[in-house]
Amino acid sequence: MSQTTDRPSEQATGNHGVDADHSAAHPHPDVSVASPGEPVPVGDPGMIGVPAFMIGSIALGLVLVGFVPATATGASIPIIMTATGIGQLIAAVWAARLAENASAAIFIIFAGFWLSYAALVLGLTHNWFGITAADALGTQELFLTSWLILIVLLTVVSLRLPLAFTVLFALVDVALLLVLLGTANGDTSLTRAGGYVVFAFVLVGAYLFLNGMSVATGGREYPLGTPVLH
Repeated sequence: MSQTTDRPSEQATGNHGVDADHSAAHPHPDVSVASPGEPVPVGDPGMIGVPAFMIGSIALGLVLVGFVPATATGASIPIIMTATGIGQLIAAVWAARLAENASAAIFIIFAGFWLSYAALVLGLTHNWFGITAADALGTQELFLTSWLILIVLLTVVSLRLPLAFTVLFALVDVALLLVLLGTANGDTSLTRAGGYVVFAFVLVGAYLFLNGMSVATGGREYPLGTPVLH
């Protein structure tokens, strides 16, 4: 998910993330934050953001497919609230520091998703927000619908990015939709299907992480696919 005019080449920096690939296809890269005469900062925020995203997704997927009892809906929260939420925030700040605006936006969107999910689960189970049991279902539907709309929008704007990113976001859309339908209809089979789709986008995330690590350690760059729009 991450990986301005005077930007080092990809080969020189090893930064092969979202904005690096996007810059190659788009002739107007972001403006560098470095002052004249200062070296342009380099790096790949995806080395933090992608594995943080993966571990939270794995934990959530296991909850959705019934790995833990239905009463243990908060089982994934320790991972999601700390490793995933904080990791996504760090990646967003790092990407913003590098003036990788698209990467920063993606990471902060998912930081918001994961942290608000943790707040939702903890809030409902501990009655933090004064939401009655009768309104809990509608609250979950509101949460899922709101995030589904935003991630669909993110999927649309990702069409100029390498195909792997669009596939990742599209799978997130499908997972959110299935969980929304399963929640609204009390259908655990749909919710479980959503969990399996979560594992599908974890695999895409793993591919992106392996690509980033390969580049960072001097290896080859993996093909990420041609953008849908040029």
